[in-house]
Amino acid sequence: MPLRIRIFAHSWISDWNHGNAHFLRGLASELLQLGHDVRCYEEKEPWSRTNLREEGPLGEQAEADFHAAFPELDIRPYETDGRLEAFLELELREADLVVVHEWTPPELSEKVLDLRDRSGFLAVFLDTHHRAYTSPEQILRFPLSRFDGVLAFGKAIRTIYRDGFGVQRVWTFHEAADVAHFHPTTAAKDTDVVWVGNWGDEERTRELQEFLIDPAASLRDKKFAVHGVRYPEQAREQLAQAGIAYRGYLPNLSAPSAYGRSRLSLHVPRRFYANGLSGVPTIRVFEALACGTPLVCSPWSDAEGLFRPGEDYVVVEDGSRMREQIEWLLG
Repeated sequence: MPLRIRIFAHSWISDWNHGNAHFLRGLASELLQLGHDVRCYEEKEPWSRTNLREEGPLGEQAEADFHAAFPELDIRPYETDGRLEAFLELELREADLVVVHEWTPPELSEKVLDLRDRSGFLAVFLDTHHRAYTSPEQILRFPLSRFDGVLAFGKAIRTIYRDGFGVQRVWTFHEAADVAHFHPTTAAKDTDVVWVGNWGDEERTRELQEFLIDPAASLRDKKFAVHGVRYPEQAREQLAQAGIAYRGYLPNLSAPSAYGRSRLSLHVPRRFYANGLSGVPTIRVFEALACGTPLVCSPWSDAEGLFRPGEDYVVVEDGSRMREQIEWLLG
């Protein structure tokens, strides 16, 4: 039976430092193809879109490409001001299911749940981020106990909600690549090794040095490239000294081309995805594999058995093994 589904997220239009948009776009599109009535809500002028516009013509093209790729998505902006309650009453009055993503203001959840109590639709909280583990106090600002359930993007996150936050109705709901846009291409190879990811402050600085920068510096005959944002000047200098081309912001819809033009790709997860959140693959793993690109990972355990280690991807234990594996794969 078709459902009237309403999904609230930080942004659908912009993916600038906003990896959640990758999966959410594909999810909403698939729900529409299944015959459901889906509306997508985002904050008016979210910070991700503001930063995207600062990319100039590249940002403008990214927005245009998004609208061309997802013309079916009905995107409606909301504001967390005195008009929010009236807006929600109008937009959600016939809803069957309302999904609130965790990268939205807590006050939005309060208003949605107040309306749920009067209207009777189901309200679900969707978490595709690491804050439940790294910054639980931020997640606890949400009225979690009032939701009809929580969808968590990995078993480790689900356990935190159940055992740490006392949420009883919580299910594992993994992210996935949007295969309508992520698939192998026939592009000519112009790069040997590509890494797609944002700098991440101190969350993987040491890992990037060991598994990306040092191997590149010792393989000067290979062409390395990095795509991402929030790289400080010092980080860009380190990349340049190692012979790595820094290519800046990569719109997600351009990622399949970047993967397709590279002979292999790297996965260097943030530190907590290699320890406390081991087994929770980030969206980049799904996307790289969907594009058919050989993937070499710094230490990470697929604890939930989603992939075939040694066949779908290779894990190396240290920087020297990374260099050896890259040399072997590139012949």
